[in-house]
Amino acid sequence: MAEYPTPHINAKPEDFAKTVLMPGDPLRAAFIAENYLDSPVIVNSVRGMNAYTGYYKGERVSVMASGMGVPSMGIYSYELYNIFGVENIIRIGSAGSMRAEVGVRDIVLAQGASTDSSYAKQYMLSGTFSPIASYDILSCAVDVCKELGASYHVGNVLTSDAFYNEDINNITNWAKMGVLCVEMETAALYMNAARSGKRALSILTISDSFVTSETTTAEERQTSFRLMMEAGLNTAIRI
Repeated sequence: MAEYPTPHINAKPEDFAKTVLMPGDPLRAAFIAENYLDSPVIVNSVRGMNAYTGYYKGERVSVMASGMGVPSMGIYSYELYNIFGVENIIRIGSAGSMRAEVGVRDIVLAQGASTDSSYAKQYMLSGTFSPIASYDILSCAVDVCKELGASYHVGNVLTSDAFYNEDINNITNWAKMGVLCVEMETAALYMNAARSGKRALSILTISDSFVTSETTTAEERQTSFRLMMEAGLNTAIRI
């Protein structure tokens, strides 16, 4: 392992559980730690990106925010995998629906992540790399969603570098290819997992729809997506 602490995480490898849940929002990470974990301890606070380690149903679990976008997820997931010895990262975040059958508050399990990001260029590949989830975690999450009675979808998502996109046809064109929703972190997570020989899955809640224009508030996204949080936690303790 590389040296620690890093410029972004002031902790030791043993401070983290083998599985880390990663919401994008630091306040969502705090909400999960305070409402679901027993005996949570803050193990990192650099840049306000608090990380917590505690116990869920007797199993040790960590939760830490990734921040927004590919670069932020790229930094934190890389360091957790390669410097702090984390084996599994489960992203639990929000996404915008691209398709009529994927409704607001539905869960999407990201089987694969298309992207408009250039993150893969660093690997010097002669073709197009297709970042995908770890099948065993994905399969476990499907079982958990069924048990929770969640409305869920499994498929391809789009990881975009642009939240505000000048291309008015962008959503329609990706939707034509069967892409379910758009978010901003999954492709980087899946690429880092692949390069590190580790495992990853994104569990996403639809926060708004480009089809119906329905949306949720910032407060709802922070605290009320409990089904996604519970799906992530229950998957974490089974893998």
